Amino acid sequence: MAIILHLETATKTCSVALSIDSKRIDVHEIHSDQFIHGEKLTLFIEEILTKNSISINHLSAVSISSGPGSYTGLRIGVATAKGLCYAKNIPLIAVDTLHAFENCARKSYPNQTICVMLDARRMEVYSSIFDTNSVQIKSLSADILDENSYQEFEPFVCIGDGGTKIIELWKDRNILIDESLHISASGQIDLAYGKFLAKDYVDLAYFEPNYLKEFYSGK
Repeated sequence: MAIILHLETATKTCSVALSIDSKRIDVHEIHSDQFIHGEKLTLFIEEILTKNSISINHLSAVSISSGPGSYTGLRIGVATAKGLCYAKNIPLIAVDTLHAFENCARKSYPNQTICVMLDARRMEVYSSIFDTNSVQIKSLSADILDENSYQEFEPFVCIGDGGTKIIELWKDRNILIDESLHISASGQIDLAYGKFLAKDYVDLAYFEPNYLKEFYSGK
């Protein structure tokens, strides 16, 4: 039996899920307009373990959303996950953020191609596209969008906060933009459990999130 704690901090959503094998036990999350991971993440971890009468000593592994996404959010999530894994001598599992988001959306769109698109400043986005079998058909990249971007993948559903950039730009294309869906740590569960069974862990000492771009700090 594998008890896995899942942490999602790549976007403004702060989410913590708990699973036994591939079954979700619980999730605590908040979708905020601000980045509140520093305030809420450890509190959510404590709450979800206490509520489900699971000691931190019972954890088999921790999974973390590995990016791309918010630089600060990813740093907080990875630092927290590493601290737990070091303290309890358990493995750390990295799950691609956009694949986990696609996993969240698949229940709503079981038969559609899904484009996951996260805001990366101005008209640039982090994106991946997955077919109806959740196979990645456009690899992860940081792209500057125009009116014809990704037209070879149409029709598709676009999810993520990057979609707000192209509502007008792509209004005449065969694309559904769903702004209602949010990423959740629950999207990591199946992916993380598969990696746990395969012992596909990351090196605690050297693992870094996939920022995809250099950190930019404005004045």
